[in-house]
Amino acid sequence: MRVDTSPARPASRPRLALVTDAIFPYHRGGKEIRTHELSRRLARSADVHVYTMKWWSGPRVRHESGVAYHAIAPLLPLYTHGRRSITQALVFGLCCCALLGADFDALEADHMPYWQLFPLWLITRVRKKRFVVTWHEAWGAEYWHEYLGRFGVIGWWIERLAMRLPDRIIAASPYTAERLRQWLGADAYIIVAPNGIDLDEVFESPVGAQRYDLVCVGRLLPHKRVDLLIDAVAHLRDSGLALTCRIIGSGPERERLEAQIQTRCLGLVVQFENVGGSQADLYSVLKGARAFVFPSEREGFGIAALEALACGLPVITTSAPDNMAQHLVARSQHGTVCSPSVEELSQAIRDALGDASSPAPVVDDWLGEFDWDVITRKVAAAVLGA
Repeated sequence: MRVDTSPARPASRPRLALVTDAIFPYHRGGKEIRTHELSRRLARSADVHVYTMKWWSGPRVRHESGVAYHAIAPLLPLYTHGRRSITQALVFGLCCCALLGADFDALEADHMPYWQLFPLWLITRVRKKRFVVTWHEAWGAEYWHEYLGRFGVIGWWIERLAMRLPDRIIAASPYTAERLRQWLGADAYIIVAPNGIDLDEVFESPVGAQRYDLVCVGRLLPHKRVDLLIDAVAHLRDSGLALTCRIIGSGPERERLEAQIQTRCLGLVVQFENVGGSQADLYSVLKGARAFVFPSEREGFGIAALEALACGLPVITTSAPDNMAQHLVARSQHGTVCSPSVEELSQAIRDALGDASSPAPVVDDWLGEFDWDVITRKVAAAVLGA
């Protein structure tokens, strides 16, 4: 398959290949937003080509914001029965062999769903090009066992082998970097370049017309623990606190969560909402809420929590060991980290709503560390630097 149709490039501009199976706005999540924001900024000084599944209609190659998007694989569902699809992972990995004929100076890929890293490693070895992988979250043996049962040992073996393939690893949080170094050793080439945020866009976005007490944003997957939030809202309702809650996201858990809402008689209290394709639309919705709840038990970073903090909301998340968002929330004077139980989450919500009646909080100064321009410079140095 021919994947490269662009004209010859100026010798002064390096050519960067980014490989990811899902892209924004067709699929909305932390890694998709990261690729979207980084690619268009990297395109200011490099020729950027994103290789992905065919999410769009029309030609296999399209251009947007200075970035060329190449469809190298058919569009397949990412999830099956609430878990990442093995079929999709294998097909996408096989289709990545198309990059053997692509022109690039360096190649960067997402670590999930692992299988694509093996052909990409071989291609970069043959082509003698730098191979960089962004690790969004490091699972380890215990979580693989929880995720796949007795087959978890295979998943852990694949992850452990895959993390030895890149020339350099970009970790999406210092805690992910720490875990990787435990397995790879202190000498492993790992840099931290977390997910970011466009603070100017946040500040310029107006407050949404609709107002809610609580808002939750994220993919509807089991580990996001939206069910815990629904139980907490029911608990608060039963104790006499009337509130409204909006859940923004899509995913395979939607039907089960809707059934839970009906069982708890919360149909008028907890509702799902779709947000337009732009980040500004999401920020407007967030600004219309009184508090943000992020009950996830596993996050490599937690960009939704960062966005809520930038919007000036009190943010509540849990102390689940694999929830790296807790470290972001703990830094904020407006953040609360509680144990992942209905009682503790309910109390944290009650406290946050009480505080939210005061004047809008001042946004934390340290959020400037996560400006996308700052993060782009770190990524460019790792991928294209010496």
